[in-house]
Parts: sequence; structure tokens; C-alpha cells
Amino acid sequence: MASQQTISDHREGAEVYNGGSTCKQKAQELLSSMNLPKGLLPLDDMTELGHNKSTGFVWIKTKNKVQHRFRAIGRMVSYDSEVTAFIENRRMRKVSGVKSKELLIWITISEIFVNDQDPSKITFATPAGLSRTFPFTAFEEDC
Repeated sequence: MASQQTISDHREGAEVYNGGSTCKQKAQELLSSMNLPKGLLPLDDMTELGHNKSTGFVWIKTKNKVQHRFRAIGRMVSYDSEVTAFIENRRMRKVSGVKSKELLIWITISEIFVNDQDPSKITFATPAGLSRTFPFTAFEEDC
């Protein structure tokens, strides 16, 4: 699995957390510190969260694949049992393990970013360059 190799490449020097409540708290703190909505990763059964501050690489492992419905926008999102990304201020690049359901098909999400001109909007992009923008508040904690 390619993502396993990536995680091992970035593990050295990374902060690694284990256990559901600790991982969830650290994920929310990380998202918040990067000016991203805290509810972006609604994963309750995390087993491991790692963040390499020098490269920006972050990974999350969960017990199982998770599907979550963001009620504010009526969208179903699927999170694989392993999600990886490079995180920086207002942006997650090279995202793996996240898909959004559009009509009847699952679309891979590769980038998530907050609009610099309008921070009330967050955009999700595919590897093919297609994107959708939603209100930032749709991904806050209570969604």
C-alpha cells in the first residue's frame, strides 16, 4: 500500500497520538490551528493520528471506514480507514482516503482549501481539477 510507505517516510520526527478521545482532540486542535473547520474530520474511532510539523504531513488511522453525512450541505463523505494529507494554513493538499458522493458516484477528494478572498467558503477539489465550494460553517463541529 502506497500510503503505508508515505506514513513510514514521515513518521520520524512526527508527533504521534493514540486513542480515540486524544486523537479527536488533537485533530480538532490541528484543524483549528490551520484555520480549517474543526468538523472536517468527523472520525470518532481514530486509533492513531500523526503530524510531522516539518513536512506538514498528517495521517489518521481509524478502526473502520467511516461514512458521514454533513447535514448542512446534504452530502455524504466517505473516509477510508487511513486518511493522509499535507496540511498547511487554510489548505490540505495531496489528500488520500476521502471521497464525496455526487449523485450516484463517489468522487475522490485531493485538495481542500479555504478561499483567501472569502474565508467563509471552503473548496473541495478532485485530482481532475473539478471543485465544489461550500460554506465554511457547514463543516464546523456540530454538523
